[in-house]
Amino acid sequence: MIKKTVSVQKDNKITSYSKFQYIQKRVVDFSSITVLIILFSPLSLYAIYRIKKESSGKILFKQTRVGLNGKKFICYKFRSMHEKSHFDPYTRLKDSRVFPFGSIMRKYRFDELPQVWNIIKGEMHLVGPRAEWDILVKDYEKEIPNYHQRHIVKPGITGLAQVSHPYGRNVEDAKVKLKFDLKYIQNWSLLLEIRVIIKTIFTVLLKKGN
Repeated sequence: MIKKTVSVQKDNKITSYSKFQYIQKRVVDFSSITVLIILFSPLSLYAIYRIKKESSGKILFKQTRVGLNGKKFICYKFRSMHEKSHFDPYTRLKDSRVFPFGSIMRKYRFDELPQVWNIIKGEMHLVGPRAEWDILVKDYEKEIPNYHQRHIVKPGITGLAQVSHPYGRNVEDAKVKLKFDLKYIQNWSLLLEIRVIIKTIFTVLLKKGN
């Protein structure tokens, strides 16, 4: 196990990964997305077919998310909701905006496969704090102390918070998930990275996605 090098400072701030840790994370990133591309290319093609069949509009859903150091970027996902649906920043149980195949994609989380491109571009890691919508981040930073600290690292497709707590539907959920995000950053190790990936696989197989 790699010794922890991330520490909590006296002003309650945490520090990012060391250069060696960052290199390890990028090795994990590119090794993982290579496997994802090889294994899930047929599924991606099928997803494109089903999206076109069930809901008119664009295949990809693009949304402004907040990344490293608060910098905004465009995050890609397979569209799982009907276009021009009513506005709601959170996805609800049995949400009417989600079309049938979209619900399947969200349950198994393969609507997030296009985020491989965000990893290649260097905007995201495979594992890290969730890339949150900039509209929600604006509110969270007002209501949740130290929320900005999760932005000292790049966000991830999956993360410790995602596999440790249910899908967030309000500010209280965001507070709980922040604790897991900061715990992940502070205690990062290659072993922790692998544990999160393995737990993600089990989470998907047990259909705990949203």
